[in-house]
Amino acid sequence: MKKTTLILGACGQIGTELTLTLREKYGNETIIATDINEPRLAELKNGPFEVLDASDSDGIRAICEKYNVTTVYHLVAMLSATGEKFPMKAWDLNMRSLLYVLELAKENIIDKIFWPSSIAVFGPTTPKNLTPQQTIMEPSTVYGISKLAGERWCEYYHNKYGVDVRSIRYPGLISWKSQPGGGTTDYAVEIYYKALEQGKYTCFLSEHRALPMMYMEDAVRATIELMEAPTEHVKIRSSYNLAGISFDPATIGASIKKLMPEFELNFEPDFREDIAASWPESIDDSSAQADWNWSQKYNLDTMTEAMLTNLKTKLQLL
Repeated sequence: MKKTTLILGACGQIGTELTLTLREKYGNETIIATDINEPRLAELKNGPFEVLDASDSDGIRAICEKYNVTTVYHLVAMLSATGEKFPMKAWDLNMRSLLYVLELAKENIIDKIFWPSSIAVFGPTTPKNLTPQQTIMEPSTVYGISKLAGERWCEYYHNKYGVDVRSIRYPGLISWKSQPGGGTTDYAVEIYYKALEQGKYTCFLSEHRALPMMYMEDAVRATIELMEAPTEHVKIRSSYNLAGISFDPATIGASIKKLMPEFELNFEPDFREDIAASWPESIDDSSAQADWNWSQKYNLDTMTEAMLTNLKTKLQLL
């Protein structure tokens, strides 16, 4: 029976693009997409799709056995802003589902796991600029606490049981293909939609609140490159820093104005400003560069051009 890859959370912001990219690379039938709801995007049904609740351990096990799954991309999580509204639900979902998958690998039912961490593992006491791979980590959100705990579990299962688990601390992710999912960095996606739809945007972060961001195409490529790297090159089993592009809302607004001079940007910070204030402004990802030759492709202006060009087409089709 053919070996396959399972994606948990295939309808999410990362999952949508990762699923489509992996299917293009490896073939539709080898990538098993799952989510708690049926997909809105028809392309996700071009290969196997199963409705699956990631908190259902028996369901995950059954799918792995049904499709002879050897690799799992576990992308299910309640993100930062939503998690602050439902802290116990966020902790339960983010932790239990990861432990289910780690146990499957411990039992040799699957061979390899990708699990995403986040810059949310850092906190107010973390160095803000060029945040090191190993540093003070005192997160102040439920999302960040769950991601930090997840990193420790991943490394523990690797060291104790030899589980091949790999992870990236994603910065904020920016995509035109899928909507954001309740994160503090969502403004950097919303701003492009509002620029095209209304010519103006009111940002929920303050003008100079710089954060690390990354265009989704780079993030998906980094994920696949890490998973394809030889085992001996993957030297960090908690999670790799990934830097991306650091900018504040005023700077992304200026990038948009280069192509849309009439664009207006205003600011009304809300509770997400306090979350963002606890995170780094820029990241040192030299470990990823050294271990598996990571390098980013997009800068702010090339990302802005790609976002506006693709969104114009997408919005005309709606």
